[in-house]
Amino acid sequence: MIKHSLGSRIQMSLRRLTGKAYLNENDIDEMMKEIRLSLLEADVAFSVVKTFTANIKNLAYGEKILKGLNPGEQVVKIVKDELIRAFGGENVPLNLKNTGLSVIMMIGLQGSGKTTSIGKLGKYLTSVLHKKVMFVACDIYRPAAIEQLETIAKKLEIFVYQEGLTDPIKTVKNSLIYAKNNDFNCVIIDTAGRLSIDELMIDELIKIKELSKPDEILLTIDAMTGQDAAITAKNFHEKVGATGAIITKLDGDTRGGAALSVNQVANIPIKFTGSGETLDTLEVFHPERMAQRILGMGDILSLVETVEQNIDEAEALNMMEKIQSGKYNYEDLLKQFKWVKRMGSFSKILGFLPGMGNLKDAAANIDDKQFNQFEAIINSMTKAERKHPNLLEESYSRRSRVAKGSGVGLDKVNKLREALTSQVKMMRQMSSMDENQIKALGNNPTSMMRNIAPNKTKSKGKGKNKHHGFR
Repeated sequence: MIKHSLGSRIQMSLRRLTGKAYLNENDIDEMMKEIRLSLLEADVAFSVVKTFTANIKNLAYGEKILKGLNPGEQVVKIVKDELIRAFGGENVPLNLKNTGLSVIMMIGLQGSGKTTSIGKLGKYLTSVLHKKVMFVACDIYRPAAIEQLETIAKKLEIFVYQEGLTDPIKTVKNSLIYAKNNDFNCVIIDTAGRLSIDELMIDELIKIKELSKPDEILLTIDAMTGQDAAITAKNFHEKVGATGAIITKLDGDTRGGAALSVNQVANIPIKFTGSGETLDTLEVFHPERMAQRILGMGDILSLVETVEQNIDEAEALNMMEKIQSGKYNYEDLLKQFKWVKRMGSFSKILGFLPGMGNLKDAAANIDDKQFNQFEAIINSMTKAERKHPNLLEESYSRRSRVAKGSGVGLDKVNKLREALTSQVKMMRQMSSMDENQIKALGNNPTSMMRNIAPNKTKSKGKGKNKHHGFR
């Protein structure tokens, strides 16, 4: 996300109110100007901005707010509630059959991330809902579309039914028979997209819909297109009908305008959001959780779900015990790097934590690609060095050898050493925090970073080579 995201702008405007003992109408007006500007810069549809700000203003002007206790916090709650309403109010789950064959029809413009979203949805259905999934290749117009779908499916070990560049209607008909005969319980149909909506495309989509009788028609929407995304969604919905939307590319140079506009303009519930290119970056959309993230309140429930899907509970408890006991080593750090990569990215995880949204700029300096570099450094260590961090701490020659073996400078090895020390300090500090301390951290998140900053002292044992019996 770019620096002045929708969330950071709204948080900034609200922060000026939360510390005040009382508010007047001028305070509300100033806040509304900033929120309105934030939404417009985020490319939210003007009609949505108008309704959103009018609703907040009407509620915030009430006597209970202006003359009540903690008025700033009450205004924050009003903004949060309005965000939830604008996002659709509540989560709308997939409508799949409990028994028999469920059919999902995917639609969208070219470049909206439709085929990649099919892969992400396939992974979600197989790993989370435990469905036996089959993809159906019906995009015969875009060059190499079938090959792309098969490449994605191969990574997931999902079968692709395809009949080459033949009539998509015939392919759908035969695929449904094949799915039933081979005990598949969920089919995802990859339909053809276009650069823009045209009658031939719409006619084909309607025929596929009538033949397959889908349980879900999911429209992929590119978040980068802002309020145009909502217009596209409305046109698709009016002509074909859509039961839900998947907002893609939320990790790029976007400010969330598409997500805020789609439900209100097109009247389609957002069911999933996608960020990143990897196939495990699809998230079930929860309006309340998204509102909390925008306001910097964190999203602990989503974090817990992400952790549960990617990390074994016994492993996580064992890791925490090692950190607390002081036995944490480079093998453990490497394991945690792999966990983070499975869950998405370091900055994404920070976004789940209350008050940590402001650290995402700092986290950008910890490029997720650096994890690969750190992995190479750890893999260049001996088994004893990985298990006993003090060997590197006390031996300059060991550090030099590891740097050379991993193809990096000595400064990178030192950064990894600092990462190990900081990880232990941060986890110990967070595990001992109470609710008030976490709230205080939300107001000044950089305080933790100061507390865990490594000491800028010279490396121990420079020029020495103490083995302590290890090799």
